[in-house]
Amino acid sequence: MRRRAWTVLFVAGLLVTLALACCSATSSTVSTSSTASMVEEAGLLAQIQEKGEITVAMEGTWAPWTYHDEEDNLVGYDVEVAQKIAEKLGVKANFVEGEWDGLLAGLESGRYDLMVNGVSVDEERREKYDFSIPYAANRTAVIVRGSDDSITKMEDLEGKHTANTISSTYAKTARSYGAEVTAVDDLNQTFELLFAGRIDATLNDEVAYYDYMKAHPDADIKIAVLTDDAVDVAIPMRKGEETRALREAVDKALTELGEDGTLSALSEKYFGVDISQTK
Repeated sequence: MRRRAWTVLFVAGLLVTLALACCSATSSTVSTSSTASMVEEAGLLAQIQEKGEITVAMEGTWAPWTYHDEEDNLVGYDVEVAQKIAEKLGVKANFVEGEWDGLLAGLESGRYDLMVNGVSVDEERREKYDFSIPYAANRTAVIVRGSDDSITKMEDLEGKHTANTISSTYAKTARSYGAEVTAVDDLNQTFELLFAGRIDATLNDEVAYYDYMKAHPDADIKIAVLTDDAVDVAIPMRKGEETRALREAVDKALTELGEDGTLSALSEKYFGVDISQTK
């Protein structure tokens, strides 16, 4: 009888021990899950700040947004904007140059943290990327050879041959008006095709045209059409919760840079006008 009572007590004690262990394990799991959630929420921004640098993708061939000066230094409006953002985040900007389509692919795959390259915002891109608040506004110019008067409105692009980086906003716009678009790597290659008569026109931003003409005053090209509406320019990053804190930090930095006049000053420096005042 005593042995039976002892057995009952032993089993009861064992059950209590197991229950306590289960509660402890559950608590530990909850704690671990909570910690993991906090890390995930901090996400990419925490990783960037721990590493001490942010990887910024840009072409490096599109003056005055991002290009190389006579001493081969990477300069431009977007270069300085990215550097100012990095300073606000307390890190260093690490620039990686490449072709437009490769930059977008690298952004999606996680090779780059941001793409600062005069990226226009449209609905198709919003579906694939998260964007910062706009930090510039840009009008689209249809550029033709000086002797060509066949294009006076956007509808005249129907059946014409144009050239642009294939996934750019300008290429999409040209196709939407019925143009056949030839893929190129950069603006210089575009103008080479235009001068050679291999294309009828190219669409690009207004200020890039003025900057090109400043460096090549004898170039036989002109603006045939200039859109009335300006398009917002913003900074794309990977979509998802992982980038939320980074996006908020970038938005805060851009807001401060706008309020203290930094964006206006940089815009005047590189474009000769203030394109930082977005709609």
